[in-house]
Formats: sequence, C-alpha cells, structure tokens
Amino acid sequence: MTLHHLLEGPASAPPLLLGPSLGTSYALWDKVAPELAISHRVVRWDLPGHGGSPAGLIRPGATVGDLAGLVLALADSLGIERFAYAGVSLGGAVGLHLAVHHPERVDALAVLCSSAHFNGAKAWQERAERVRRDGLDWLAESADARWFAGDFTVPELVQDHREADPEAYAACCDALAAFDLTDLLPRVGARTLLVAGREDPATPPAHLRQIADAVPGAALVEIPGASHLAPAQCPEAVLAALRTHLDGPPRRGMEVRREVLGDAHVDRAQARQTPFTASFQDFISRYAWGEIWTDPTLSRRERSLITLTALIAHGHYDELAMHVRAARRNGLTPEEIGAALLQSAVYCGVPAANSAFAVAQRVLAEESGSG
Repeated sequence: MTLHHLLEGPASAPPLLLGPSLGTSYALWDKVAPELAISHRVVRWDLPGHGGSPAGLIRPGATVGDLAGLVLALADSLGIERFAYAGVSLGGAVGLHLAVHHPERVDALAVLCSSAHFNGAKAWQERAERVRRDGLDWLAESADARWFAGDFTVPELVQDHREADPEAYAACCDALAAFDLTDLLPRVGARTLLVAGREDPATPPAHLRQIADAVPGAALVEIPGASHLAPAQCPEAVLAALRTHLDGPPRRGMEVRREVLGDAHVDRAQARQTPFTASFQDFISRYAWGEIWTDPTLSRRERSLITLTALIAHGHYDELAMHVRAARRNGLTPEEIGAALLQSAVYCGVPAANSAFAVAQRVLAEESGSG
C-alpha cells in the first residue's frame, strides 16, 4: 500500500511534493497546487487514514520518521529521486525530517505553519487518548477556531477532519508528541523557506522564526491575516512565496526588453503609456520579456529568427521593423536576416516575404546610414 496522492503538471517538470496538515486531505492545496503545476510535477499526498490513504499505513506509537518513510516510498513508486517539498504543520514536520535525515532527496524545502517541536508530548498524548475513545466529532467542532482567522472557513476541510480514521489520526498525534528536531536544524542543507501565519495559535510565528534562525540561509515570510492553514485562507500570498522560493525571483523583464529593443524604443513606448495601456505594458514586460525572452533554452539569436518568421506570417510589418533592429542587436548579420526572410517565402508566401524584404531593406539601410 502507498499513500493516496494526486499528480498534476507535466511529467517532465521538476517534482514538487506537497504535504498536508493533520486532519485535512490534499484538498488543503486546492487553491495553490494547480498554479504550481504550471512549472512543476506536483504530487499531493494524504496522511494515513485521511482522504484516500489507507488507515493501515500507520500504527500506534508512530513517528514522523515513519511518515517520512511513506513519503519516500511514494516518491520511489513514481520514479522520483530528488524533489522539492512543501508541507503544512505535520506535513511540514515531515519535510524537516526528510531534509535532516535524507538530504540527498530534498532539493528545496518549504515549511508552512509548522514547528521543529509541537510544545511537548502531553497535550498530544491526551488528544490521542480521547480520539481513540470518543472519535473525532468533538474535535472537528473546534476546527475553524484552530485553523482559520476571523469568520473564514472551508467546509470541505472540516468535513475531511470529521471523516478521518480515529485510530490513524491518533497515531499521527503520537508522531507529533515524539517530534523534536530543534537540535538538528543546523543540519538542514536544502534551500529553505519558512512561512508563518501571523494569526496562527497552533504554531505561531515564533516557532517558524526559531527554525529560520537555526537553518543556514533560511528565509522567513509572515502572512498577515493567515492562521494555521495558510494555503487555504491566503492562497495568493502562499503561492507568491513558494514561486519565488522554488523558481527564483521574478526575472527583470524591463532590463531584457531594453537590451533587445533598445533604450530609444522602450523610452518612446513608456512615454506614450496612458492609464488605459499601462496594464498591457506591464504584461509585456513581465510575461513576454520577463518569462519568454529570459528562458535560456533558446538563445536570443534563435528567438529573433523565430520572431521574424512569426511576424511575417501574420503580416505585422510595423513590429517586423522593430524586430529586424532587435535581430541585429542580438547578433544576426544582414545575410542571416535575408536567409530567414527567403525561407519565409516558402512557408509564409511570396507576397508576405516581398513585403518583409521591403521593410528589412529599409531598416538595414537606415542602420547603415547611421553607422
């Protein structure tokens, strides 16, 4: 048996495992995971006895190490050797354990609303005992107060709490009771992000600060208005923090735009900007120049050749003039530009190529005259 899980995103993308909080299913990540799956192979998993995972995967007296072993078995079954990991509360504790005891598997780590310890064993032992005796309905009644700030709630997650297997839930409480990695935090070598909900009563920001202070190079983000289940209550803030941590800071699109198109062109475009066009100019800088043109898979020379052909195919000759200049800036010779235009005659049509040659000849003549 393996942990119940959901796969999202391209199979060829870097793997990212997402761990849940005690009492929830992988639905905790519903508002975040689909966006992360654009650039990652996301694997969301359920704790034993939660969501779709069999309760028999865990026994009384379990440890966080046991849960980490189940996560590694899941990764192995999916052919995943090394992965990024993000987890909430108990899921975050699993991530810390993996980073300390299996550093060769963890490329990057994000610990959300969690701790290196969970305030000692007594409260968790008492909770486990009562859950084994009385089930989970009494505990689910207080889920909103423990999980969310204000009047916010996610009924589906509260229902997950009610429907969890009591014995498996209690065994997870056993794991939290025994968990304390405080002295081992300096051994974490993965790039680490800590995310704290500023309104979290279960693992307040001080717990995340303790980890951040001990883990070399760790970063800490505190989210105002978030309680214990930050991905559910403040998904946009969590997504922004995780994207920056996993993919790096946003690329500097305006800088690339100026390098390719030239300062004079960009200055003119900025001078013509109005409140009506501002959002479009921002979109161009962030997406076209900050994402596409900065992707190292293709060189700028190659991107110029592709762009010239696409503009010819659609008859965008004003844009073509701008990108002939850009192609020269990107290192293409007039002969190479001519060869690209000649090939476009075959695949885009002779009239289109004829117009393109006229535009390119004018631009290259202007460049020659100014030089």
